[in-house]
Amino acid sequence: MADQPDIAHMRRAVALASRGLGTTSPNPVVGCVILDADGEPAGEGFHEYAGGPHAEVNALRAAGERARGGTAYVTLEPCDHTGRTGPCSLALIEAGVARVVIAVDDPNPVASGGAERLRRQGIRVDTGVLTEAAEEGNAAWLTFVRRRRPYVTWKFAATLDGRSAAEDGTSKWITSAEARADVHRLRGEQDAILAGIGTVLADDPQLTVRPPRGRPPLRVVLDSEGRTPPGARVLDAAAPTLIAVAAGTEVAHADVVRLARTPDGIDLDGLLAELYRRQVVSLLVEGGPVVAGSFLRAGLVDRVVGYLAPALLGSGAAALGPAGVTTITDTHRLIFHEISPIGPDLRFIARPAPPKETDVHRNR
Repeated sequence: MADQPDIAHMRRAVALASRGLGTTSPNPVVGCVILDADGEPAGEGFHEYAGGPHAEVNALRAAGERARGGTAYVTLEPCDHTGRTGPCSLALIEAGVARVVIAVDDPNPVASGGAERLRRQGIRVDTGVLTEAAEEGNAAWLTFVRRRRPYVTWKFAATLDGRSAAEDGTSKWITSAEARADVHRLRGEQDAILAGIGTVLADDPQLTVRPPRGRPPLRVVLDSEGRTPPGARVLDAAAPTLIAVAAGTEVAHADVVRLARTPDGIDLDGLLAELYRRQVVSLLVEGGPVVAGSFLRAGLVDRVVGYLAPALLGSGAAALGPAGVTTITDTHRLIFHEISPIGPDLRFIARPAPPKETDVHRNR
């Protein structure tokens, strides 16, 4: 079992890793803390951008000679391959560290093996320290590697009674300026942002990050019949756009992927496979309620981020459309991970609850 100093130093490494959200894709976010031989902080770093130095290298540079005989805390097993940068396992060996503490083993067979190399060199390696927190911070990349699809977040804004628009269709603005700014921060952490054709035709959204931050996310429109107008804002030059249409549909004015039709619309598994091929690690599903219901029905939502305004409408469009629930036992159960005030509104972050044992047996 890890002692309290190990947990405290790894918690700092996890916090450092989060600084890379939105700039490291398709690489993971990683943080590293170096202590000297006396156990005093000597250097720290994180993976800042894809193709740049890894977290261990940045931390070792900050520590310099003080790393010799010290301890490195790293949120993901040091890589053991040469890509755009050299192996971090070798960098740690050359720096003379005596101990390496790892939160999460690397599931990528191309890069894993760093822990074993370190052990072969006589370096003490301890694993499994603060694993849950490190995995949560790196959930998108871990899902991408383990499940070979993007990590999917459904984001919505609604009143306390679950309405996303009034009875006459107006929806600007249900939530506050502070909440809308937070949505742009959330968008900036994603590789792609998705909306349905209904939202595109009704609201003409641009689906960009404001102010711009690094590489703009890919915009994805679910549009089985190819109805996206050539002049739609989602097709402007601010960011690349992919239109997902049904097989046999012709669209001449956009980058298009043609997918099989299903009883529920377009094949979402096929769409995620195409996004995986394009190295889209994280996908934000923004609209509308029918699209959100389709992703939930297919079991493809990994996280829900909701913005709730202290307001009531009583009628109007619901934030969520049909999601495959016909009886209360089919309810999509969630676990709250965070509830925070955002201006006058509340933001919650939740993830699907693991299936109960009875559900597992029923679905076999």
